[in-house]
Amino acid sequence: MNHNTIINDPVFGFIKIPRGILYQIVSHPLMQRLNRINQIGLASVVYPGARHTRFQHSLGAFHLMSEAILSLQQKGIFIFDSEAEAVQAAILMHDIGHGPFSHVLENTLISGITHEEISLMMMEQINREMNGELALALMIFKNEYNKKFLHQLISSQLDMDRLDYLRRDAFFTGVNEGNIGSARIIKMLDVVDDRLVVNAKGIYSIENYLTSRRLMYWQVYLHKTAVACERVLINALLRAKHLADDGKELFCSPALRYYLYNHVDAKRFNADPEAMRHYSRLDDNDIWSAMKVWMDSDDRILSMLATDLINRNIFRVEVSDEPIPEERIDALKAEIIAKTGIDAADVGYLMSVNEIQKDMYDVNDDHIDILYNDGCVRDIAEASEILNVSMLSKKVRKYYLCYHRF
Repeated sequence: MNHNTIINDPVFGFIKIPRGILYQIVSHPLMQRLNRINQIGLASVVYPGARHTRFQHSLGAFHLMSEAILSLQQKGIFIFDSEAEAVQAAILMHDIGHGPFSHVLENTLISGITHEEISLMMMEQINREMNGELALALMIFKNEYNKKFLHQLISSQLDMDRLDYLRRDAFFTGVNEGNIGSARIIKMLDVVDDRLVVNAKGIYSIENYLTSRRLMYWQVYLHKTAVACERVLINALLRAKHLADDGKELFCSPALRYYLYNHVDAKRFNADPEAMRHYSRLDDNDIWSAMKVWMDSDDRILSMLATDLINRNIFRVEVSDEPIPEERIDALKAEIIAKTGIDAADVGYLMSVNEIQKDMYDVNDDHIDILYNDGCVRDIAEASEILNVSMLSKKVRKYYLCYHRF
């Protein structure tokens, strides 16, 4: 009996997962771990509805991939069943190595290894457990397969990952402007010379998608309150790490303890099987549990930061288009020291200076190609009437100064 499992998704409705390899991946413990990791970290401090998980996102991206394959096959693009299954497997697992709160660990407790590299290691582990049945999925994921457009469906300007998270994050935050026409974009996809292209009829959907993406970045992902809240979390973890390095005993789960009390870099991660074992048990809950206990820490700074995070007393933020002047930073440090009485050496834990850049579309990075009826292909930056090259590739930089509220 070859039954499908059906999952009801609030964004796309019913998602079918065929029995076999794909079902095995969905039920794998490493995949189920994503149920315990929020999709957009701390964005819920601004948008309380943004409580959806990486697991939901992975299923959504898988669903869109199934739709894209069907749409391309209907246009006569030849995709073998084995290739279809492999690219679906790859998109299901594309985020499997994510740590708690998105990129927070990469800046604090782990150095020199990204979640993408950990994803690949986890995929290889699942592949070994499944006797090599994911070899093709891994090839496509690493862009080592001869049909390059399959990799583009996983990772490019118009991949299924982005199409899902923009749509899903817009849905759960309630930011309607972010709602992209994913179904129409998928229907407009085609392949020319082994590259994904978009039919010229879909140009307005692409313009809408690029504008929505920019809006979602500045209104949701890089919202100043979410950025400030993430800095509180990062500084709390950095403080905990500093105390752990000094041999101070801190409450934490075994998984978090491994990363606090060891220096974990790429070499250690590859050499010590304990690194992966603990990482695969680490999720948002380990961090929240620790923070609740750290509120009562006898280290004043750790206690302040943990209390700020738990009680949503978020760092105050000043956003500027120009770099923050040194005088402003020095004056703020002096003020924090005067008001809290903490050591000058530790003042950095109660503030943060960040430069954030997000481009709407990088013409040099990866193209969105528009296909016309006469067969010619042009980049969206040339093809669009409203989004010209200078506007699309304008570098937007913002400077954030975050600091503890008194």
